[in-house]
Amino acid sequence: MSDDDFTAAGDAVYESLLSRLGEASPQPRLTATRRAVELLGDPHHAYPIIHVTGTNGKTSTSRITESILRAYGLRTGLFTSPHLIRFNERIVIDGEPISDEALARNWEDIQPYLEIVDLELEAAGQLPLTFFEAMTVLAFACFADAPVDVAVIEVGMGGEWDSTNVGDGQVAVFTPISLDHTNRLGTTITQIAKTKSGIIKPASDVVSAAQVPDGLIELERAAELTESTFAVQGDRFDVVSNAVAVGGQLITVRGLAGTYADLFLPLYGSHQAQNAAVAIAAVETFLGRGTQALSLELIEEGLATVTSPGRLQLVGIDPTVLVDAAHNPSGAASLAAALREYFDFDEITFVLGVLADKDAVGIIQALEPLAARFHATQSGSERAIGYEQLGDLVLAATHEDATYVFENLEEAVERAREWASEAPRRAVVVTGSITLVGDAMAIAEKRGWKTS
Repeated sequence: MSDDDFTAAGDAVYESLLSRLGEASPQPRLTATRRAVELLGDPHHAYPIIHVTGTNGKTSTSRITESILRAYGLRTGLFTSPHLIRFNERIVIDGEPISDEALARNWEDIQPYLEIVDLELEAAGQLPLTFFEAMTVLAFACFADAPVDVAVIEVGMGGEWDSTNVGDGQVAVFTPISLDHTNRLGTTITQIAKTKSGIIKPASDVVSAAQVPDGLIELERAAELTESTFAVQGDRFDVVSNAVAVGGQLITVRGLAGTYADLFLPLYGSHQAQNAAVAIAAVETFLGRGTQALSLELIEEGLATVTSPGRLQLVGIDPTVLVDAAHNPSGAASLAAALREYFDFDEITFVLGVLADKDAVGIIQALEPLAARFHATQSGSERAIGYEQLGDLVLAATHEDATYVFENLEEAVERAREWASEAPRRAVVVTGSITLVGDAMAIAEKRGWKTS
C-alpha cells in the first residue's frame, strides 16, 4: 500500500469510531469495555500501567511522565485525549503517534470482537460501545501489539467508571482537582474527587499534586481503603524553585528520593513546573516505589525532549500567536499567570471559543484582566457555544470596545493578527477549548505563520 492508502486507512478508523455515540456522552459503566478486552485476551494486562486523572494538567503530566520513562530506555505507550489535529496523536508509541498502518491493522483485528459486544449490549437493551469505549480497547490492543514496556494512560472523564479504568494502574496519579464536567461528575470538589479516586486499585501507589482540602480528604480515604501508599505534593515532594529561561524555565524539584536541581523544562508556566514535579514523583514511584533517586542525567534528557502541544505553544511569529487549551476557569487562571510571568506583552487579543458544557463566564473573567480585546468565535465542534451567544457573555463581562464577534475562527484570528501587527509588543492568544486550538494550529500550519 502507498502512504496515501495508509493515510486513508487511518482516517477510516476515525470515521468508524465517529459513527458511535460521541465523547460528549460517556456511559457510566465498565462492563462493556471489560467484556471487549476479555474477548481480546486482556491486552491491557500485557504491560504495567501508570493511570493519570485530575481536572487540569492531565495531558502535560502524562507526556512528561512518558518522556522521562523513555529516557530510561523503556518502550512506552501513551494514551491521551482529545487530539488536536489528527486522531493518531491519541495513541503514541515510543514517543511517536501511531502509524496509520498499525492503527488500521489493529482496528481490523479488534473490530469483530467489538461487533460481538455491540450485539450482546443491544440484546440486553443497552447502548453499543461508545466512541471512547471502542477507542480505549483499540489503544490497549495497539500497546500490546507494539509491544510496550509501560503504558501511561490518561483518563477520559472522571475515573471510577471511565473505560480506561478496566486497566489496573500500578501507580495512580492525580493532577489538581477542581470543578469541571459538573453535570456528569458532581457539583462539589468532594463528589468529583470521589469519582476520580476510583482509579486507585488495591495495594497500588498513589501520587498526587497539591489538592484543596476537600479533594485531598477523598484521595486519602481511597488510598487508606485500598491499602495503597500515598504521596502528596507539599509533603513528600515539591517544586523547590522555578525561574524563567529562554524557551521555558529552569526548575529544581525535591522528589520522593532525591533532589534534582536546575532542570530545563521547555514548557511555560509555573503550573507546568508543578506538573513536572508530579511526573518525576510518579516515575520515582514506578521505577523504585519512591525509595531510589533517579538519574539526574536521564531526567534532564526526558524533560529536555518533552512537548505538550496546544499548551502555551507558539504557532505564529510577526505577530506572535500562541495557543493554549485552557477550557475551564482553573486552566484559564494558569494561562493568565503564565502570560504575566513568562511574556512581556503590552496588549493581548484573546481569540476565544468555548464548548457549551464549560464555564465560559469563569474563563472570560480569568482572562479579562489581561485582555485588550476578545474575538468571540467558535470551533467546528457541534458542541461549541454559538459565537453570538459567546459574544454576549464577553460583552457582559467586559465592554463594547473589547468585544468583537466572528462567525468563523479563520476570520477571527486573521483580524486579531492584523491588530497585533499594528504595534510592537502585541500578541494573539487562541484559547477556550481544545477543539478551537486544534483548528487554529491547522490554520497556522497551512498559512505558514511561523515562517512568514
